[in-house]
Amino acid sequence: MNHLDATGIAEAVSSGATTPGLVAEHFLAQIGRGEPDIQAFVSFDPEAVRKQAGQLEGCAGPLAGVPVGIKDIFDTADHPTEFYSPIYQGNRPSRDAHVVTLLRQAGAIIMGKTHTTEFAYMHTGPTRNPLDLSRTPGSSSAGSAAGMAAGFFPLALGTQTAGSLLKPAAYCGLYAFKPSMGLVSLEGVKPLAPSFDTVGWYGRSVRDLERVARVLIPGFAAFETESRPLRLGFCRTSRWPDVQPPVARAIEQAVAQLAGKGHPVSEVVLPTAFDGVFDDHQLINDCEGARSLAKEFQAHPELLSDSTLAMIKRAKATSWEQESAAKARLAQLAPQLAQICQPFDAMLSVSCAILAPVGLETTGPSDFIKFWGAFGFPQVNLPLARGEGELPAGLQVIGAFRGDGQLLITAQGVVDALAS
Repeated sequence: MNHLDATGIAEAVSSGATTPGLVAEHFLAQIGRGEPDIQAFVSFDPEAVRKQAGQLEGCAGPLAGVPVGIKDIFDTADHPTEFYSPIYQGNRPSRDAHVVTLLRQAGAIIMGKTHTTEFAYMHTGPTRNPLDLSRTPGSSSAGSAAGMAAGFFPLALGTQTAGSLLKPAAYCGLYAFKPSMGLVSLEGVKPLAPSFDTVGWYGRSVRDLERVARVLIPGFAAFETESRPLRLGFCRTSRWPDVQPPVARAIEQAVAQLAGKGHPVSEVVLPTAFDGVFDDHQLINDCEGARSLAKEFQAHPELLSDSTLAMIKRAKATSWEQESAAKARLAQLAPQLAQICQPFDAMLSVSCAILAPVGLETTGPSDFIKFWGAFGFPQVNLPLARGEGELPAGLQVIGAFRGDGQLLITAQGVVDALAS
């Protein structure tokens, strides 16, 4: 199963070439070997996995027999949902989150709940990067990303508010898709900053990302592929000086390779008005995060981490007028950015400025991800080929708002060009 993506597994199960039981046993064995080192799971029950697989015999759904890891901010009826917070220890939701139900209806096997940060914010869990156990796997979707990279499941759910989906994908060498804001239901998902919170997922290929999109976004509008050169922009943003040299080289080499394969890439320099987007995102994130965690702060401030308490403190020092002005600035810039991006099939950027840092206490900056997320644009991380023993870097591919189908087609075109 290691050579198959989720699409290949679903097709093999639907055709009878394998069974959900055999698929489950393969991935359970992977977990048995790797989980003591990786610590991707916060809740895992092998017998529950086997029971699900037995109930899926003969299934022909789009995710037939495909194991999926679920980030522990999604409600699940058969596992606790604890948000990596002692406040919610033993919390048992009465039903699944909307997207978890859709996955089950499509034939997926829920493998368990994966570690997150406290309330999907900053305070990190114990999960390690499978590519180097001394390093972080990334931010709040860490357990899902690390489990993917370790081969525990071929699909995983995450979320993104600032960089929590694409950053772990960049650090762990994964395909990831964060759809346009508002396309995927957040029912049954613990909110942090509703202006930015978005469900996303990891896969082993772009076609996996699209297959899950068809399950989780009813009526998903795909585009027909065209045999023509891609029209690509390359936007460094004002934070490019923060990019580590090996990451910058990997991105620039990929851009040069695309141009050499007949896909013209135009350098895009944004007006200076966009320099404030990073700080405005942070300000809004703080204020909305403090409101989302108001009941937890009132009832159990002593059980909140220092990083979450610092967020709440910053929010208390921010006026309503300051937050409103930050939101107004983003609203004014959104149509300008859409116009700048309009001539292109997609915009290219770096996903994360640095390689996965050593240690588990911090996960590094998310600036290049949250810049585009501030406007609700769909985003894909593509893992770039690196030298043997080198840590991965991620190429970010950004589409137009609600242009998710075109983005995935363009992302596949980028993959094909870089592989040829």
